[in-house]
Amino acid sequence: MLGLYDSGLGGLTVLAALRAAGITQDVVYFADQAHVPYGERTEPELHGYLRDNLALLGEQHVDAVVMACNTSCAVAQRLGWPAVPFPILDLIETAGRSFAGTPHRRIAVVATPATVRAGAYGRAIRAAAPHAEVFEIGAPALVPLVERGDADTERGRDEVAAALAQLPPNLDALVYGCTHYPLLDRWFAAALAPRIERIDPARAQAARTAALIAERNLASGSATTTYYTNGDPVAFERGVRRWTGDLTGCVAALVAR
Repeated sequence: MLGLYDSGLGGLTVLAALRAAGITQDVVYFADQAHVPYGERTEPELHGYLRDNLALLGEQHVDAVVMACNTSCAVAQRLGWPAVPFPILDLIETAGRSFAGTPHRRIAVVATPATVRAGAYGRAIRAAAPHAEVFEIGAPALVPLVERGDADTERGRDEVAAALAQLPPNLDALVYGCTHYPLLDRWFAAALAPRIERIDPARAQAARTAALIAERNLASGSATTTYYTNGDPVAFERGVRRWTGDLTGCVAALVAR
């Protein structure tokens, strides 16, 4: 069984990538909605949330945790990963590795302010592609917008346009440095030049997860997902239904923790 951790609904994009890659392990999904948005939190706060939430997933006897929160990964790279008895797949590390051999030279990363402050994406991408220039752009309005259910509204369009106004010219690629942002892809696609590749690290994270499953010979499951939130379970259920179509595969009610 896999654990999946995010501050809210963004992790659904990683879950979708896992299932699209044919991964059938059961998943325990934890959304730390009591503390969303993470982008404005301090690093000590975020590190504490990470420690507590990994412990919660450990209580569910997961075989590994697939990180679906870039901000938590950025902070853990600076302050250290909590000691746990299972492997953790760092989403930013995974994303950086995926740029090995890339022809792209000018790469933008749109992320939360906390992720941008940590500079983790720039380090990860340049480690794999030393020739690349990486521009990290903060977009604080986008996570709250998705969590409120406004992704498909004119406000969603306008907030994406405002975030992209910060971009430098002549980009080759744009990376979604927050798992919430692919839920706004229609607005990114409308605002960006067609030649700019939009990159969702969830796909690379799914491939890395599949490799870990094979390496450790983890037992397959029935592709069920158990959702937990420490926020409003009714609102969370509404968000899950909005982005997944239904709750097929849930084996437990949405529970506030």
